[in-house]
Amino acid sequence: MPVLNRFLNSEIGRRWMAAEELLPSSVWTLSTYQQGALTLELPELIQLVKLVWKSKHNLQGPKKRGMFENEDALSNYQGDAQVREQTGVLSERRGSFPFIDFRLLNTTANSGEIGTKKKVKRLLSFQRYFHASRLLRGIVPQTSLHLLDEDYLGQAGHMLSKVGTWNFDIFLFDRLTNGNSLVTLLCHLFNTHGLIHHFQLDMVKLHRFLVMVQEDYHNQNPYHNAVHAADVTQAMHCYLKEPKLARYLTPLDIFLGLLAAAAHDVDHPGVNQPFLVKTKHHLASLYQNVSVLENHHWRSTVGMLRESGLLSHLPVEMTQDIEQQLGSLILATDISRQNEFLGSFKIHLDNDDLSLEDAEHRHFILQIALKCADICNPCRVWEMSKQWSERVCEEFYRQGDLERKFELEISPLCNQHMDTVPAIQIGFMTYLVEPLFDEWRRFTDNTPLTEAMMSHLRKNKAKWRALHHHQPYRGDDGSGQRSEVAEAGP
Repeated sequence: MPVLNRFLNSEIGRRWMAAEELLPSSVWTLSTYQQGALTLELPELIQLVKLVWKSKHNLQGPKKRGMFENEDALSNYQGDAQVREQTGVLSERRGSFPFIDFRLLNTTANSGEIGTKKKVKRLLSFQRYFHASRLLRGIVPQTSLHLLDEDYLGQAGHMLSKVGTWNFDIFLFDRLTNGNSLVTLLCHLFNTHGLIHHFQLDMVKLHRFLVMVQEDYHNQNPYHNAVHAADVTQAMHCYLKEPKLARYLTPLDIFLGLLAAAAHDVDHPGVNQPFLVKTKHHLASLYQNVSVLENHHWRSTVGMLRESGLLSHLPVEMTQDIEQQLGSLILATDISRQNEFLGSFKIHLDNDDLSLEDAEHRHFILQIALKCADICNPCRVWEMSKQWSERVCEEFYRQGDLERKFELEISPLCNQHMDTVPAIQIGFMTYLVEPLFDEWRRFTDNTPLTEAMMSHLRKNKAKWRALHHHQPYRGDDGSGQRSEVAEAGP
């Protein structure tokens, strides 16, 4: 009973002990408990835990209660999410923001508020406590690698020997590692690149940090989950091996590239930024509607780095630099900044002024590489590319269904009655993927990897065109009218 022991020895616990009317006569004394004479029956123990919990909140007074006394509190509350440490970088404590519970949305047409005071207290507060509770942090995940049999471990190990090939099947690898693809992949890559030795990383802290990252992805998301993070990390590993880039990379560059790829979507809620803004989500308020998700991914990662102590042995100046560069890489994945980065990339290539001996230029290429890895699904073989396409569209459709249910304007690409998977994918390839990868091909001088990616991209686009041609168009009423997204396609 270490938790009760800590409580009873604390200031609040001593105050609680002094309030004799709160203690049932049958409860044993603190000294008896410390001597190890645990004589309580289960009903009495449950009663004591309830009293401790209730009394702790009563003694703390209105400081903790009344957190959401106003209906507007959700849009203004920043809570315990902000932890400003000596480095000066705003981090987010792990689990401070639980995944979105859409039961909080108000369905009444004449109210723009998000839920009622009672719902907020009952649902959001409990979620925050349950998700962030230190009591649960030490629990070993059920999907431990130690539960795998030797045959599966051997197959996963064989796959890792081919982790640098472009046809690496991340879905199979995730099954072979029993859902631990991200942790297993990162441990392997950190060792392969010599990062553990170079930075003198503690293996226990490293594993703890990677488990934190993997667990903070939401597996209920069809697309933005830990498997997507592992897929992006594997792609980033392939790009870091490109000859034009590899010979200039430092261990710090590789460390940042792999870490940013693994954590670039951590704690993604499964909805996009416009949804968070129009529902007045606290993240949108916290980051003033600017790169909301990307800022959250970055600051959450910083919080986990500090909590795990992975970099605590390094000089403060170095950890500051790592945290800042990590943020610069993750923020580059904001799709709304696509034209900004693509324009700069074109200018550099046209002027032939990229000098990879320069740290700033290398960092810029790492940003471009991460952007490529993040949207490289159309460049994979058809079987994997199609599965990713269906997953991301399913996530879009879920958001659209929620928006329809709560009488919100349905976001672009999220209306499953009008926006078909082929139409969405054709537009995605045409306006986002092809322009970026055309420039990446110029940068790499059309290496075998780049040629393979562009070949898959052409073939996949042709297959989506064929499916789009044979798929009937649907309006909201099923009348067969052509959708706006279909019209926007080539």
